[in-house]
Order: sequence, then C-alpha cells, then structure tokens
Amino acid sequence: MNSEMRSSHIIICQNIEERSALLIENLKPNRCVLFQPEETNFKIEISKMVIAEAYIAEETVKYLIISARAFTVEAQNALLKILEEPPRNIEIIIVTESKSVLLPTVRSRLQIMMEHHTTVHDKVEIELLKFNLGELFRFVKAHERITKDEAKTLIEAIYYRATAVDGITLSEKQIERFDRSYRLIHANARPQPVLTSLLMTFLKPKNAR
Repeated sequence: MNSEMRSSHIIICQNIEERSALLIENLKPNRCVLFQPEETNFKIEISKMVIAEAYIAEETVKYLIISARAFTVEAQNALLKILEEPPRNIEIIIVTESKSVLLPTVRSRLQIMMEHHTTVHDKVEIELLKFNLGELFRFVKAHERITKDEAKTLIEAIYYRATAVDGITLSEKQIERFDRSYRLIHANARPQPVLTSLLMTFLKPKNAR
C-alpha cells in the first residue's frame, strides 16, 4: 500500500512546494487537486474554492492538497466544517512550514506529521516560565543579526520550547501572535521587533504571583 494513502492530515515540512509535488506523485492514480496561493496568505476566497471542490461527487478517493506558508483566520474558520465532516471520498491534506500558523481548531481536527528536523528546538536558551524583561532583551540582543530563515526557525523553536518543554498552554492571543510573527518574518520584517512583540506575551503581569 502506498505510504501516502492515509486519511486527512497536516504535514509540517521545510519545502512545501517540493513536498506537495511529491505528494501528488505518490498519490497517483488518485485524483489530487492542489490549492497553492501565489501570494503569502491562504485567504478565504481559496477556502471557498476548496469547499466547492470538496462537494463535487467522486466515485473514488480525491485528495485536496492545501499548500501555504500562512493562513488568514477567516480562511481557516471557513474550512472547519469540511475538516470535521468531509464529504464522501474526500481527503484533505494541509502542507505548511509550521503548525503555529494554524488555529488550534484546525490542528485538533487532523493528525499532524512533523517531517523537518527539530533538534534546534531543544537548544533554544530561554526559560519562558521564569521570563522577565531582562531575559527578553538579552535574548533579542543575542539574535539581532539572524537571517530570515533563521528567524523562522527560531519562532518554531520558541513555540516548541513553550508547549513541549515548558508545558505552557498558550492563550488565543499567544497563538495568534505566533501566527502573525511567522507571517511578518516571511514578509521580510526585521526580526528584532517581531521577536520582542512575540516574547512580550510571555511576561508576567507585575501583580501576578
């Protein structure tokens, strides 16, 4: 049986274009429909196209492949119904670079497959449970000369540290900030202010015990 033949899921990888092409090749002879926006964001207009394609009746399994680096909240919310209850013979595969760009409501509906290396995640030197302004400025200063790709990796590392190492349950605000930070870096924003804004969500209020 083809290793790609599985139910709807999310693939997290480094090269989404290459991975999507390989996915289509491996899923043959099944029909695959690729939704890959030319611009950065996967917008609600494309979600409507996905939904329309999902409701076209099929005699055999059809795969809808959603490949993007960033997604608007509206686009993701529009997909929730077909992710929860896909039409007959429809499987949906989302291919993206970081699970932090997806809403918790999307991630909870699909199995997540991590395909890129995550060893860097264990090395991020930051204690989010004891985070303060001094640590924030030290961390941002230490990474002031990083490249765009390094900044993306660092954002993923912070997400991993928060959820997998420190066991923090992220708030909706923090999840949205991870999403926004990743998109800003992809749009060539300067890493320092983006990292500062992201990390400030982990600062404890002065009156917190």
